[in-house]
Amino acid sequence: MNKMKECSIASALLTCFSASATIVEFNTTQGSFQVNLYDQTTPETVGNFLRYVNQARYVDSTVHRSVPNFVVQGGGYKYDGSIPLTAIETNTPVVNEPKLSNIRGTIAMAKLQNQPNSATSQWYINLKDNSTSLDSDNGGYTVFGEVIGTQGMAIVDKISNLNRCGEVPVVNYTSAQCVDTDTNPDGGNLVSVTSVAIIDSDPTTANDLSPPVNVLVNKVPTPTPEPQPTGSSSSGSLFFSIVLMTGVLRRRFVGVR
Repeated sequence: MNKMKECSIASALLTCFSASATIVEFNTTQGSFQVNLYDQTTPETVGNFLRYVNQARYVDSTVHRSVPNFVVQGGGYKYDGSIPLTAIETNTPVVNEPKLSNIRGTIAMAKLQNQPNSATSQWYINLKDNSTSLDSDNGGYTVFGEVIGTQGMAIVDKISNLNRCGEVPVVNYTSAQCVDTDTNPDGGNLVSVTSVAIIDSDPTTANDLSPPVNVLVNKVPTPTPEPQPTGSSSSGSLFFSIVLMTGVLRRRFVGVR
């Protein structure tokens, strides 16, 4: 596999380097978990993801969507001191590589409705086996890695079990506050990804993994009901502006990149 050339700006100097990371660590305000990337199976998607990592686009980003028993999603927005959230600058969309199955614990790319090759920065982690719908819907959603370690999915599940305003996971925030227009949430109420760090640059560390192949990509997807958020509606609240902006009330990953 060819290594991907990356550039980043540090101390006003442009530094270029090669990267072919296979294991990355997500450090979040709810704990850390590691992801083993499938460099050799989905090279374009892994390369796209690592560009955002090496350009520090995911630093202090927000987990903006959580649907219990479905997905946890991030990589699209940051909290810059006020609501609504600020969109992460995105690169050119990456070609779709729907080779592997959307089972529990896998990480994949979100994209626009009816646009298979529209994924940019946003990722999601499957909380359950979503293969019957996501392996075939919209050309199939590209799985490019899996959460590893005995506590990895425990952290992801912890995020998914938090209270939510709409579909936005929140910390130390009640359903009543979600609809109170006089309440001003801050960064401490959101789940942040403080960094995504490369911890193993060996591109062959996925050799011992056995991800199931996507065999449904050319079949008609099984309809997935629109997620029903728990708790009170967030209409009229400051969090409603997050929900509208990110498109998280729309079915699945429609309008979300």
